[in-house]
Amino acid sequence: MTIPNRGPASASARARGELDLDALRAGVGGRLLAGIDQAVVWDVAMRTPFRGLTRRDGVLLHGPAGWGELAPFWDYDADACAPWLAAALEQATVGTTDLPRYRQTVPVNITVPAVAPDRARALIAAAGASTATGPARSASRRPDAVPVTVKIKVTGARLSERQALAADMERIEAVRDAIGPRGRIRIDVNGAWDLETARKLLPLLDTAAQGLEYVEQPCGSTQALADLRRLVNIPIAADESIRLSADPLAVTRLDAADVAVLKVAPLGGVRRCLALVERLGLPAVVSSAIDTSVGIGAGVALAAALPELEHACGLGTVRLLARDVAVPSAVPANGALPVRPVHVSRALLRSASADAEVTSRWQARLAHIAAALQRRREREVADPGRAVAGLRL
Repeated sequence: MTIPNRGPASASARARGELDLDALRAGVGGRLLAGIDQAVVWDVAMRTPFRGLTRRDGVLLHGPAGWGELAPFWDYDADACAPWLAAALEQATVGTTDLPRYRQTVPVNITVPAVAPDRARALIAAAGASTATGPARSASRRPDAVPVTVKIKVTGARLSERQALAADMERIEAVRDAIGPRGRIRIDVNGAWDLETARKLLPLLDTAAQGLEYVEQPCGSTQALADLRRLVNIPIAADESIRLSADPLAVTRLDAADVAVLKVAPLGGVRRCLALVERLGLPAVVSSAIDTSVGIGAGVALAAALPELEHACGLGTVRLLARDVAVPSAVPANGALPVRPVHVSRALLRSASADAEVTSRWQARLAHIAAALQRRREREVADPGRAVAGLRL
């Protein structure tokens, strides 16, 4: 059963995980959350630790267009979270049905966290993509099938950190062994290297992978990405240089990347992403932030609305969660996700709903995020030049 549109619950009727919308509206004058009739906090365990997390939580907002998701990580402050709320409100109040749809399915990569080689192989096998020796090497994968793409998190180790570097290389080699020679491997460094470290280490990891599709955000600064791009013959993708930057268009001005990584929530919504990628003029990869199927649905809508999509997208992370809130869940089949509406299940949402402590934390946090979004919008109206990339939030 999916959850229908309904009015706000009274304090006595609020179910486990539900937020007090009246209190939230009072804090921001009712303008931001006027179209929202339900807000539910979810909290689930992760099957595999990711970014040091063993649990993931967030808020689902319900409005006239359906459900939107707000799930910024807890180390983000209210100002950094403002675009995440804007994206959730867009999804819940406006939706994406009016956007163009250039494809019916979206190719998706497998995500391998910084785990041991055996665990990496198991994750690939669980995704039904292993082409290594043994039963998983299947004649069921046609020779003309789309190659498997795997995104591997690396630790960002330096040359002097021999043990961590060796672990990264062993993980990459295990993935190559599992997916075979036709598979594509990309690595994500999360900006951990300086320019000289990246220059020295990338060729080693490229060799371990027997050729990288690209490396995502090897260095922290956009200028360092530009300098590195002139030193190595490995494609570079920009992530943090776009979503965390006050000047994301510098990626294009400095000729710093071959690929733009777009994440709907931290960039403020699907429409804002579409406008930004047009300004960047780069091939795009749509990625997620370890969302439920609700957040993944926004990413799929963005990927479907891009006129060109040359690379598999990072939208297969629901597998990392122990449970989901939608039926069917946004779990890829044969390396792709269908473009379709997301249906939140009442039973699944109830089972994933947060306890009183987590709900209380989100009640206070959402009030701060809403106030930060309201302030940012007021600033951008008063001074349009302060809007990032010229795109008001």
